Amino acid sequence: MDTTNFPEFITSLSQDFVSVISTEFSENDYIAIDLSKHNKALDAIDVSSSKDFERYISEYVHRNNAKVAYGGYNETRNIYRRSTHFNQANPDTERNIHLGLDIWCDANTEILSPLAGTIHSFKNNNNFGDYGPTIIIKHNINHVVFYSLYGHLSLTSLVSVEVGHKIAAGECIGTLGDATINGDYAPHLHFQIIKDLQGHIGDYPGVSSRRDLEFYLQNCPDPNLLLKIK
Repeated sequence: MDTTNFPEFITSLSQDFVSVISTEFSENDYIAIDLSKHNKALDAIDVSSSKDFERYISEYVHRNNAKVAYGGYNETRNIYRRSTHFNQANPDTERNIHLGLDIWCDANTEILSPLAGTIHSFKNNNNFGDYGPTIIIKHNINHVVFYSLYGHLSLTSLVSVEVGHKIAAGECIGTLGDATINGDYAPHLHFQIIKDLQGHIGDYPGVSSRRDLEFYLQNCPDPNLLLKIK
């Protein structure tokens, strides 16, 4: 199969809404959220505090009569400035453009694989502001190999995981972690689709610099092309 148009291929894998968190939530429970540098409401909170950030998201979800917030692909954010893991002195190399889809909901929420695959790798990326516990699944569909990454999981998600283990579509692969383990964020899933892992094991950049953005947007298409959250 021609994979020159990888985003179109990902779009073709689903026709309707696909859940990547517990099926107790329907599509109608989701609300889009803007966490970009352009959202002036964030100026009024301490985004370096996971508790303040969690309170902001919870209030936003409640105010919109929703249960889950989502968004963030190709979104330029200021939150990463709190961590030296992302921040660089040169604006061209500062990593602040988000490459995955974030789904904000309670810690311990079940995480599902939207597609069949096998466990490629896993790791606790425990830098401040990093993914925390992370699982990567390898997919081979119609002879196209690609990967999905699940970041900010609980530690228990890594206890029994095994490389090479087969995963069915819709299977629970773990649960969400809280701020004490997930890189010090409000609880959420970072879900990312990756064409070429470039040799990474249990990790892959989830935030890009402006300099490298063109490559990463091609290698990591919008996950909502698959999930189809409207």
